[in-house]
Amino acid sequence: MTPRQSFFACLQRSPPALFEAALWICAEHDSEVDHEAVLANVRELRQRVSGGLPMLPVSELAQPLLRRMNDLGFAQDDATPLRPQAALVNKVLERRRGQPLALGLIALELARGLEIPLVGVNFPGHFLLRVPGADHLLDPCGGRRLYPNDCRDLLHRQYGPNMKLNAEHLMNAEPVQMLQRLSRNLRQLHLSHDDFIGALIDAERVLELGNANAADYLARASLYQRLDCPNAERFDLEHALLLSDDPIQRIRLTERLGHLPPNSIVH
Repeated sequence: MTPRQSFFACLQRSPPALFEAALWICAEHDSEVDHEAVLANVRELRQRVSGGLPMLPVSELAQPLLRRMNDLGFAQDDATPLRPQAALVNKVLERRRGQPLALGLIALELARGLEIPLVGVNFPGHFLLRVPGADHLLDPCGGRRLYPNDCRDLLHRQYGPNMKLNAEHLMNAEPVQMLQRLSRNLRQLHLSHDDFIGALIDAERVLELGNANAADYLARASLYQRLDCPNAERFDLEHALLLSDDPIQRIRLTERLGHLPPNSIVH
């Protein structure tokens, strides 16, 4: 199977193999990724983390797990500009630096192996974690507890004071949602480093995962524009137009479509 086929096969398992799916994303960008070696590295890390955990019920071990990861050097990657390695889980395991989502995926895999209850939360701008039933969230970058006021402050730092915290921001994330967010992150990181083919690989995965929005089609259309593929660009612009509910955006999309050459048909 191709890495993309293996990626989707991981999602078909019950329960879905979230970390392994994220690892197959790495393999799409680097054919030299040694799948088994990375998984062995995770098992070794799990043993190191486990050895430093306190004797508490598993329901109370999520925050100690995150703090133990931090003690072992795992932290948010603050490099400027941020590179794709901050989102690729194999590179994050090597460097111990990454985006909150990549750190969260590693933490979720460690928690799964140690039977510690932990789920992902697709909080805007900064992926978070939760122990089911707890009254707080956890920052994967060190384990800090976040209560509603902390979440509101985090949201305002990311998006400004006019952004309102709502229940949707605090919902548990399904594996497909986390992997789609990861794919969007990688799409942007590859694009910011002018790796248009790498970004296109991620853009296609975002759409294949389903429930794509107008912005997702626009992102791929822009990549096709850079790669001089007008027919593919037209296809995505037309889909974005169908999905958009912004009147101004619809006008701009219609104008952009009007400037494209007619579809070329190959017989």
